[in-house]
Amino acid sequence: MRKNRKYTPEFKIQCVKDALECKETLTEISRINEMPKRNIQRWIRDYQEHGEEYFYQEHRGSSRGCGKGNPYAALHTKKNLSDLERLELENLKLKIENERLKKGYMVKGVGANKEFVTFKDKNMK
Repeated sequence: MRKNRKYTPEFKIQCVKDALECKETLTEISRINEMPKRNIQRWIRDYQEHGEEYFYQEHRGSSRGCGKGNPYAALHTKKNLSDLERLELENLKLKIENERLKKGYMVKGVGANKEFVTFKDKNMK
């Protein structure tokens, strides 16, 4: 079975219809198309809950717990930040630092030389 394979919406709908109309079993469909059976099971569930339009939408992953990712992840590499973006980035950095301090560690260094140092025995005054 191939990993990270992309399937077209038309292909997904055809597999679902074949399975629901009992033309072929899930095992046969997965074996013929060299794909995991759980993909077809998920597509059937999505088809029954949302309909055909679901496969053409750009939401990808919202029902499986995969989010859109961190919107601030690449913000620090952007050259021209607006005032709002700069403040959001600064606020995010302060929140992360605050959480680290609550857990009793801080970060020293940058990039590959980053080091997490605990300070629970040290006096913070």
